[in-house]
Amino acid sequence: MRIPCVLMRGGSSKGLFFLAKDLPADPAARDRLLLAAMGSPDARQIDGMGGGNDHSSKVVIVGPSLQKDADVEYLFVQVSVARDQVDILPNSGNMLAGVAPFAIEQGLVKSSSPVTKVRILNTNSQKVVEATVQTPGGHVSYAGNFELDGVPGKCAPIALQFFDPTGTRTGRLLPTGAPQDLILGMPVTCIDFAIPIVFIKAGSLGKTGGESKQELDGDPIFLERLEEVRAAAARLMGLSDAPDLGVPKVAVIAPPRDGGTIASRYFVSSNCHPVFAATGAMALAAACHTPDTIAEELAELDQNDSQRIVIEHPSGKMSCNVVSAADPWTGVPKLVGAALLTSARPLLAGEVFVADHCIKPKTQEIISEAA
Repeated sequence: MRIPCVLMRGGSSKGLFFLAKDLPADPAARDRLLLAAMGSPDARQIDGMGGGNDHSSKVVIVGPSLQKDADVEYLFVQVSVARDQVDILPNSGNMLAGVAPFAIEQGLVKSSSPVTKVRILNTNSQKVVEATVQTPGGHVSYAGNFELDGVPGKCAPIALQFFDPTGTRTGRLLPTGAPQDLILGMPVTCIDFAIPIVFIKAGSLGKTGGESKQELDGDPIFLERLEEVRAAAARLMGLSDAPDLGVPKVAVIAPPRDGGTIASRYFVSSNCHPVFAATGAMALAAACHTPDTIAEELAELDQNDSQRIVIEHPSGKMSCNVVSAADPWTGVPKLVGAALLTSARPLLAGEVFVADHCIKPKTQEIISEAA
């Protein structure tokens, strides 16, 4: 089978972008096709388009939206590298960066000049995001002077405005009802803003928060302890504690060391993210502005721009702005959105080749072999 697709970098991740009309409508058939297209399950993904790690084993499926407040909608799919499974529970703010330019270039959205605003429904969370893409003369431009730490070179900025990202999975900003909980005797904060995540102080686990990805990935005792924290937090948040699911995420946090607001290391599966997830950045920004969380305790806010959170991560820094408004009933400030700048660009356009035998249902394979 030959399926049209575009390989795109979105933020600090990359993966395949498909039009929804080019993939099977049946979820099981779709998942088999995506596993085969990425070359999973295989640690190297040598027989597919995956890059052998979680950051480059991602898929985005885009189509027109029937929802009145959205131009297009997309489903994010995390394709496991070494396991025969896909996960649509998490979201990827990095890959979201590529949705608007992809939709414009595929003719799903009419462009304007000098910029085009695209309202996007994320079907993983049922939340709407507005992306602003540089389109001088009505054509998407990827050239610019914007720099994203962890991504070489410069590119045109893509602005993402998130509307009401609170409670994407649990329906609450603080799923446990408290700004802090104790897990294994250590204080943590469980929060659901753009994505469910649990934050724990690096010092609680014997770390400084300034370690490199290689240092953290090379410490199996630390990683095992971190997974225990994540699983326990999942139960407190009313989520599954299965190790293979994408939520909740987990991150360690520490005081800033290089002029930022807070230092953090974000984890996907059992390894440290080389940069930082966009959704994780929003969750951390929200935690820094939520009273009595461990993030609020550690954050060093810029009094001249208190809404802006600058996160120090293994590859540099990432900034995110939170948006708050007074609650109409209580007058108390409430988090209602978030915004950040990122970038994306297409790397390759064409068709991905998928062997027929890779996408047959298991029962059909058994019957064929028996015959």
